[in-house]
Amino acid sequence: MREPTTAPGDRRLVVVVSGVTFDGVRGTERHLAERLTRYADVLWVDPPVSPATPRRYRGVAPGGRSWRADLREVAPGLHRLTPVVLPGLTRPGIRLTTWPLVRAQVRSALRDLGRTPAAVVACSFDDVLGHWGDDVVDVLYGTDDWVAGAALMRQDTAKLETEERRALAAADVVFTVSPQLAARWLRFGAGSTDLPNGCDPDAYARVPDLVPNPLPDGFPATVAGVVGQLSARIDIALLEAVADTGVGLLLVGPRDPAWEPQRAPALLARPNVHAVGAVPFEELPGWLAAMHVGLCPYADTAFNRASFPLKTLEYLAADLPVVASELPAHRRLQDEGADLLVARDAEEFVAGVAAATRPGRAPRPRREVALRHSWAERARVFAERLGWSTVAGGESPAAGGATFGAASPMDAEGDGEREPHATPQPSRRTR
Repeated sequence: MREPTTAPGDRRLVVVVSGVTFDGVRGTERHLAERLTRYADVLWVDPPVSPATPRRYRGVAPGGRSWRADLREVAPGLHRLTPVVLPGLTRPGIRLTTWPLVRAQVRSALRDLGRTPAAVVACSFDDVLGHWGDDVVDVLYGTDDWVAGAALMRQDTAKLETEERRALAAADVVFTVSPQLAARWLRFGAGSTDLPNGCDPDAYARVPDLVPNPLPDGFPATVAGVVGQLSARIDIALLEAVADTGVGLLLVGPRDPAWEPQRAPALLARPNVHAVGAVPFEELPGWLAAMHVGLCPYADTAFNRASFPLKTLEYLAADLPVVASELPAHRRLQDEGADLLVARDAEEFVAGVAAATRPGRAPRPRREVALRHSWAERARVFAERLGWSTVAGGESPAAGGATFGAASPMDAEGDGEREPHATPQPSRRTR
């Protein structure tokens, strides 16, 4: 492990045990962890790897195929630990060693940093809560209904249910992304604090004034767009219905090869459909500027109903109207006055796209709603629930809204990773 490069001072420390690597998809956990540096220093813990873990599952985890855990400072007030465990880490038998090894490496990292945590946050059901002493707050952060999504994630439902009960029993504080997940966990006697997903409005403030990224010659003038991974969460029938109208359909983000292997290629081959795949964040604002309406075409599943789609907030932050499928989170935003049309079926979805792109239509609130749902606000609620303030822990060098890299709407739901032209040109966006 590397030596820390900054002194801890008087600030508290929170350990965030993530379900995704720090350099992977910039989703829910990383957004919140970065904003929490206003209230505490953060030790981010990657999912464990082994020397045998394929590169595609390691992100760009430092240390190569080393047997040694890697600890390094990635930003002021933020350290990253990549634990290393035995090959076959998820297999029966070997799995029994995985989380004891991770916990031991977290303790070693804490010794190297000379720190004692104020809280440990589990962003999954993995066995990290209840092992740190009575003075440490154990926090379970439910970013999705993982049991409802077991089939989607190719995991065993019964096993997840057992781990769910253990994690809830060990947690002192529980946060849930939606009332649906809160209701499920309340059945186990676990009350929770509402902590929906958020967005970074500042990252999208310039989108309406940008030169759009170029589309193919002859592409339709009206463009509906989807940002995020094309996966089993997406209802392809909604995308097919939009494409059937002749509207341009712009798809920005990677495609899961297992998603609709027969229908997806036919959709992507249409002349009014343009898929650009995964893009770096620097290109993303230009693609958003090319859209006239953002789409969130989620399928009606228990997993999706318990979610709070990041992309919906990020469209609003980019000053786009939104057409979205029927989900409780979307009804909530609609009730708040957001420029968001909720569709119960493909017919209503298509009608919503037509209404949202009608010339002269008076817009409803977009960025105003996004600002109420910022990650800074989510971090404030988190800190308030734990009784923290910026004063009590001392200000971080990065406090006050600093960003550790631009936000990405290719989000925690698996929505992928993430230039404007140099020559100024009029925006194609309908204002």
